[in-house]
Amino acid sequence: MSVPGERKLQILQTLAEMLQMPAAEKITTAALAARLQVSEAALYRHFASKAQMFEGLIEFIEQSVFGLINKITSSEESGMAQLEAIVSVLLGFAERNPGMTRVLVGDALVNENDRLQARINQLHDRIEATLRQSLRIAATQGDTQADSATAANLLLCVVVGRWQQFAKSGFKRTPTADFAMQWALLRKGI
Repeated sequence: MSVPGERKLQILQTLAEMLQMPAAEKITTAALAARLQVSEAALYRHFASKAQMFEGLIEFIEQSVFGLINKITSSEESGMAQLEAIVSVLLGFAERNPGMTRVLVGDALVNENDRLQARINQLHDRIEATLRQSLRIAATQGDTQADSATAANLLLCVVVGRWQQFAKSGFKRTPTADFAMQWALLRKGI
């Protein structure tokens, strides 16, 4: 007997695996069902639509990323150390989860329901707000004089750019490559 939710999780894991194929094409429910060796109807017993499957992946991303960010912000007092750790976590998450990276940059959401891209945009906005808060802390500690909104947007752009580069390179150009050197440059600018 299977544990409740086990099949649902298996569907999401398989979808994420299919998304990490470097030459991944549009994923259909038929292809997903074939990969799982079930009928499409079996998929729809767990999810009302393919959009709901992608929402499940986005929920996983949100829980994982913000769980890690919350640990950083609650345990690290230095605003600059928070920033470095948050950016590092965001890049590392993408590197460990290539399929999720395609969701984070919107590649996997092309031709899907518009609300999915809107949800990813909200996730990016939440990340930027978190970066802005860490920058405000750094400013009160005398570690930066940069405008927190401008610097937070710059850091978000760097993260999203590295995610994009990773996805577009077929997952060859890792997001964390040269991060220490790049952080040193970013740190001087903020």
